[in-house]
Amino acid sequence: MTADDFGFSHGVNHAILRAHQEGIVTHASLMVTGDAAAEAVALAKANPGLSVGLHLVLVSGRSALSPSEIPDLVDRNGRFPWGPVRSGLRYQFGRSARAQVRREIRAQLERFLRTGLPLAHVDGHLHMHLHPFVLSCLAEMAGELGIRTVRLPLEELGANLAFDRRSAARKVVWHWIFGRLRRHGERRLRSVGIAFADRVYGLLQTGRVTEEYLLDLLPRIRVSVAEIYCHPDASLPGEARNGPPRAGLRELEAVTSRRVREAVEACGFALAGDPGTASRGLARSARS
Repeated sequence: MTADDFGFSHGVNHAILRAHQEGIVTHASLMVTGDAAAEAVALAKANPGLSVGLHLVLVSGRSALSPSEIPDLVDRNGRFPWGPVRSGLRYQFGRSARAQVRREIRAQLERFLRTGLPLAHVDGHLHMHLHPFVLSCLAEMAGELGIRTVRLPLEELGANLAFDRRSAARKVVWHWIFGRLRRHGERRLRSVGIAFADRVYGLLQTGRVTEEYLLDLLPRIRVSVAEIYCHPDASLPGEARNGPPRAGLRELEAVTSRRVREAVEACGFALAGDPGTASRGLARSARS
């Protein structure tokens, strides 16, 4: 299981550490430009069983390059000022913006490599790594910068709606959009030998990866390799949250639940942690 937003805040960092030490989290996705990125790197080095990849930030966060180097992407404070839709259009159709996006992607990858941590995977904040131009940049840089695994969300809409019909219209739209992005991503990543999991769960249950959800989901997984991602947050006073109120705490409780760990084992899964494969979360154990 993967915990996103490592480095976002001290509360997120310590929630991820607890989720790893006491729960089922084996991977974390690092925001190299996050407010608590240095602390996250130190925690990862002190806990080598936690594999870490890059959580690429191209929207709703801070850039690695200075505003003068990427003026079409960030404001004067070095923050990406737009949401994913407006940013995606700019990245698709703005020639100068595309050149700056390419430089920013490289800068974040190089900053990650300078930490000395092995690059376990690449994914993106608000899934902007799935934007066709961004994904092509990652594919082009893969050999040089050691990208071996990338997240491609794919989950079963009907089963999710049977469990939780809240936000049904949004889920239907997201399933269609991300299904198309998945198909494009599969072709592009296969062409350069980048791995991806058979299924990736979390998109349709964003902010609601609860114990109840995991206990419903685990017995339904039929593939050999699956990733589930979450956003645990200990919500320290005075810090920004990385999701709706108390959502991070509920997700932390879920991934440290004894019942969930027992379900993982009962369903024949092993917690996978090899940064050189697509096994970023759950892999069928030999006895399954």
